[in-house]
Amino acid sequence: MEPEVNVNRTDVTDIHPCYEIDHFKYILANTPSFICILLYIFLVLLSVVTICGNLLVIISIIYFKQLHTPTNYLILSLAVADLLVGIIVFPFSMAFSLSSCLYHEDLFCKIRGSFDISLSTCSILNLCCISIDRYYAVCQPLTYRTKINHHVVVIMILVSWGISVLIGIAVIIAGLNSEKCEERCLIDVLMANTIGPILSFYLPVIIMLCIYLKIFIVAQRQARSIQSTKSGPKVSKMERKATKSLSIVMGIFLMCWLPFFIFITFLPFSNDSVPVPVIETLNWLTLSNSMLNPFIYAFFYSWFRSAFRMIISGRIFQGDFANSKLL
Repeated sequence: MEPEVNVNRTDVTDIHPCYEIDHFKYILANTPSFICILLYIFLVLLSVVTICGNLLVIISIIYFKQLHTPTNYLILSLAVADLLVGIIVFPFSMAFSLSSCLYHEDLFCKIRGSFDISLSTCSILNLCCISIDRYYAVCQPLTYRTKINHHVVVIMILVSWGISVLIGIAVIIAGLNSEKCEERCLIDVLMANTIGPILSFYLPVIIMLCIYLKIFIVAQRQARSIQSTKSGPKVSKMERKATKSLSIVMGIFLMCWLPFFIFITFLPFSNDSVPVPVIETLNWLTLSNSMLNPFIYAFFYSWFRSAFRMIISGRIFQGDFANSKLL
């Protein structure tokens, strides 16, 4: 994601370990510092974990027929978006960092920004679709199979990817138009710092928060109704598990995304220069959510863990286990 920011050029070499100024261009240093090397090793590991984790989810859902459900197809779409973040956005962000593109925005920076915005938005919208699926599964279980079927899921996936591509294109067009302005154009600032964040983040987050709050309320009501026929400790355990799951899902998501979007939303109202490390840290924090999603939405389920063990051990190459019963 790329905000419109004010940065002090004279301080670049002092605050970023990997870049230097060359004829007013912000480029990678020929002799990177030790801190820069450690930083890139960490980012490469982050990219590898993101790719491997999402590949496990994708292979599991495609290979094992037990996982061919509408819910898992939404998780599959999310994993594909996060996989592309690991394959495309991570390398582009390391070669053409958000900081460097603030100083010298060339074609590769525009390509980087396009993939960054589109795939990040797609990841968020897929998370929103998963929350809608969970709402019907918990709050309207009797009509779940009729309202959330394969046809509906395909439409949800296509809409998520379509909106993401359109938002990415719109932001890039706004960036191209800004080159014709002597000063920052109002419409471009609104697109980058207001309209884009509202469509890409705030609206989906409000929807998810409302849905998960409704799910939590319904789950508590169901637990209380069961309490008359089951022991109190067992019901209490159910409530704690539901609360823990919802808290982890929304907590990690907001931890990764909320700081960055608050930053770019209120940035136009500040006249102070922005330290490069702040921009970089917030940007990489958002991208790290693509690494965490497989753990959040897959590792909670025992059948995914069984599928992962079979894939990692290589058992699926020793025979046909597509119809295996996953525990």
